[in-house]
Amino acid sequence: MGYELNLERADQLIQSLSDTYRVFAPKRLAKHGWKAGSDLVRYGEINSVGEIVHDQQSDFSPKDVIDPIVQTVLYFTADACVESEADKRPILLFARPCDIQGIRRLDKIFLENGGQPDIYYQRLRDKLRIVLMECREGWDTCFCVAMGANRTDQYDLAVRFEPDRLLFEVKSEDFRPLFEQDREIDFVPEFVQQNKTTVQVPSICWDQVPVIRDLPMWEVYNDRCVSCGSCNTVCITCSCFDTTDVIYNETSCDGERRRVWASCMQEKFTTMAGGHGVRKTAGERMRFKTLHKIYDYRARFGGDEQMCIGCGRCDIRCPKDISFIETINTLNVSLEELDNG
Repeated sequence: MGYELNLERADQLIQSLSDTYRVFAPKRLAKHGWKAGSDLVRYGEINSVGEIVHDQQSDFSPKDVIDPIVQTVLYFTADACVESEADKRPILLFARPCDIQGIRRLDKIFLENGGQPDIYYQRLRDKLRIVLMECREGWDTCFCVAMGANRTDQYDLAVRFEPDRLLFEVKSEDFRPLFEQDREIDFVPEFVQQNKTTVQVPSICWDQVPVIRDLPMWEVYNDRCVSCGSCNTVCITCSCFDTTDVIYNETSCDGERRRVWASCMQEKFTTMAGGHGVRKTAGERMRFKTLHKIYDYRARFGGDEQMCIGCGRCDIRCPKDISFIETINTLNVSLEELDNG
């Protein structure tokens, strides 16, 4: 079932939803970009349709809505420890198909990995309802079709943005009463069928991993990559974090434990207590990340689903113009050459 709303009525809908939900969508932050004078598009709470950036890919994924960059997990004193509490309000998230697929990847990592769900992720994830933002064309760096992340049915509402109106599909009956006054139409969201960018994802088996480890292609990144970790921060399926204790003052033991996003591409990510680093070079770290995205996740959870969703944000964000698309394609060619002798 679909409904047609003009812009004024759509604003009323957002305001009505805001009474119950924390409503998140991609929004523009003027002159907050990483290049001087540029804007930044990232997720934040909204109160009107006009705040939603629907005609441009967001620079960051919506991951921090349910997996915050910095999250307090507990408070402690010398005598007691108390678990932190999350905001109790439900969350409504406007997201594109690839990012919804990315959330499904996070679900597997945080909720299904080892049989013990991550309670700090779960308590926010359980509050989440999703509005699919229709995406029919994508952008130049997208390769969601190759990664099988171009479509999804995991949403409560779907929306198409047009110049003077919004079209909604109501998939969850919980939201249908909100549209009782609106005109019914036939609307079903469409999805990207073909990307402008072509990616050939290699089919990797365990016996090939030692061979991949020694490929000369990884040495290129020793000179190009600066190990800043920017690619990880914009990726919705990167899930690594560090924990740190913050002591409030020097004369007491009172404080809090926080977990903070971490990056496998940073030099000290694998440094252990004795000072030994497991992956010492940028090339080794790039190899680890690549195999994690297109081999390890699939091997761990089964099926054909890759960890990478093909959003292409990492290519845009990299200050050294390193392309993950190029990395995957180069790996595919290298393995084909080895197979052909």
